[in-house]
Amino acid sequence: MVLIAKRFPRDPVRSMDLILQAASRPTLAESSLYSYTRGGTEITGPSIRLAEAICQGWGNMDVGFKEVARGIGPDKVGYSEVLAFAWDMETNARKSIAFRVRHWRDTKKGGYALTDERDIYELVANQASRRGRNCILSVVPGDVVEAAQRQCEITLSAHADTSPEALKKLVAAFAEFGVSKEQIEQRIQRRIETITPAQIISFKKIYSSLRDGMSSSKDWFDVPADSGAPEKSKKVAEKINDAIRKGGDTTAAPSEQEPASRPDLMSGQSAELE
Repeated sequence: MVLIAKRFPRDPVRSMDLILQAASRPTLAESSLYSYTRGGTEITGPSIRLAEAICQGWGNMDVGFKEVARGIGPDKVGYSEVLAFAWDMETNARKSIAFRVRHWRDTKKGGYALTDERDIYELVANQASRRGRNCILSVVPGDVVEAAQRQCEITLSAHADTSPEALKKLVAAFAEFGVSKEQIEQRIQRRIETITPAQIISFKKIYSSLRDGMSSSKDWFDVPADSGAPEKSKKVAEKINDAIRKGGDTTAAPSEQEPASRPDLMSGQSAELE
């Protein structure tokens, strides 16, 4: 592969054209930028999807990850030692990041250890893609990345859709992260029907950030604490105590019990910002 890269070196002008052409596609531009807050300041950067597009356009690069070892931690939960890398085979510039992935999936009820190979691979690949993004951005020249970001901003501005159908998709997409229409309106300080194109672009960056795990919904929206669960638990406890005092059945009524499972919001066709 190195010999091929040396024999057929990239044409920087053509490679730049390919990257800018890719950034001109609305479908890529919509998922190309993410935002997160740090110290009260909003920071925007290229997403994983844009980094991959830049890598493809720049050419002669080898990017990926390797699971180099596995082990069992002190808590009896397995882990993988992983190496993510990006290598410019033409200039021999290389960046690698070693990290550990714990075989554990957090849930609202606490979490559990992963034992299925497919689940472990998907977890490792998800964590590796974020490190791979950083490796790509470290190897590709910074001015190339900045030019791609500017082109994505131009594409987003030209294709910011504020139609009722687009707004429904926006609300549905954020609902997957527990964000309601009212919380969106509270952030923009207006009814969602009067949202501006610039705000649409901002929400698309936030959506990319949430999807890639760069931030959480509480970083962007006022998420109230769930006060209903403690009250429901209190009612169930009171009913059980009454049953014990009466010598009856200690099983709570169906209406007072927690549901057996929550519907999977991602099981159907997931909503995306288009």
